[in-house]
Amino acid sequence: MTNESISQSENHEMDQVASGEAQETVEALQETTPDDVQVLKDELIEWQTKANEYLDGWQRARADYANYKKRVERDQAQAHQNATANAIRRFLEVKDDLELALKNRPNQGDDAGWADGVELIYRKLAAFLEAEGVSIIETDGKFFDPNFHEAITHEVHPELESGQIIAVLKQGYRMGDRVLRPAQVRVAS
Repeated sequence: MTNESISQSENHEMDQVASGEAQETVEALQETTPDDVQVLKDELIEWQTKANEYLDGWQRARADYANYKKRVERDQAQAHQNATANAIRRFLEVKDDLELALKNRPNQGDDAGWADGVELIYRKLAAFLEAEGVSIIETDGKFFDPNFHEAITHEVHPELESGQIIAVLKQGYRMGDRVLRPAQVRVAS
């Protein structure tokens, strides 16, 4: 027998096996009862229900993770803002001291050169605070607002309405919408 005839013989046997399997499948389908079909439909529905449950669970887990990630990012940003605000509050005390020193600065003599150096340091500190978004809380002609002001005294003032700010004792500062330090003020009563 040649290779070609062996190959034809094998192909013929494979065709017979395949047709036999197909025949068995056709016979099995013909033998199925409506009850068997209903059982298969019920199984299919059960598996589809499980698949939908798994899909829903996966989608919820994915949404929970996305929300967690956003919350962590928001918390980190808030922590950074808090740390920045706390550091800047310390610089505000230094700025107050430099302002007080400059109010009493000597204009003549050897101390005048030293005072110019203090003024230069003050201007650099003010520029740094401004670059960080720190601004002065406005008080001129304003009425007392407990969100931005701290009333140190209430005094009768003939020219101002009740609740209007008379004078600022210690400047208040804010960074964006956040109050770093409320302005300490005298208020008309």
